[in-house]
Amino acid sequence: MSGACRPAPTREEPDAHHVQPAPRPAAARGMTVGDPVAARAAGPAAPGPATAEDRRLVAALRAGDERAFTTLVARLHPAMLRLARGFVPSHAVAEEVVQEAWLGVLRGLDRFEGRSSLRAWVLRITVNRAKTRGERERRTVPFSALAEREADANEPAVEVDRFLGPDHRWAGHWAVAPRPFRGPEQALEDRETMGLVMRVVDGLTPAQRTVITLRDLEGWDAVEVCDLLGISEGNQRVLLHRARSKVRAALERHLGED
Repeated sequence: MSGACRPAPTREEPDAHHVQPAPRPAAARGMTVGDPVAARAAGPAAPGPATAEDRRLVAALRAGDERAFTTLVARLHPAMLRLARGFVPSHAVAEEVVQEAWLGVLRGLDRFEGRSSLRAWVLRITVNRAKTRGERERRTVPFSALAEREADANEPAVEVDRFLGPDHRWAGHWAVAPRPFRGPEQALEDRETMGLVMRVVDGLTPAQRTVITLRDLEGWDAVEVCDLLGISEGNQRVLLHRARSKVRAALERHLGED
């Protein structure tokens, strides 16, 4: 599609796109006040070559180790479900997509070569299954068109009442400036605060939720997200900015109450 990042096929899974690995998770690039969920990427591995643990786990899965499969499901199921939900019309269909993705993972284990992390490989399979299922369920436009529609929507990233009106001497300046957080890194470690972040992310529009999940929760970079979702860099940037702004606003309200 015009303006979209160029996809490249992979040999590891028939319906997964291969992209160049990113060596650094989002957390390593530094969390800012405008990037409130980036610290979550410190846990999940960003796209990159498979780790020694990945290879051990894949070997166990190939050997039919049920405990290894249970461990992998517990580790990845929430992220898979969150991503799938961005493409399909209901939670129930998203659960079906995740089950289909797990089947694809098990059938494709022999083709896993370790050029990406196991987590990234599984999530790529999930997204591609979800894209196909979403287009079939909705019988409408693909995700790339949905993302473009959301990015083009006249939606302010910040509530307009936070700025001074056109008749004011300082029109367009902050009426209520953003509040500084009390140590965002420490605050985000709090279970209650992270629960709030995840609720806000889950309540975002499908395209915004998918982009912020991949960028800030999973640590993927912009090129990788564009390649996987088939969207332009500009639309990816707009969607991410709006999603981060909503999460930040919720965090500001929450932390401001303390």
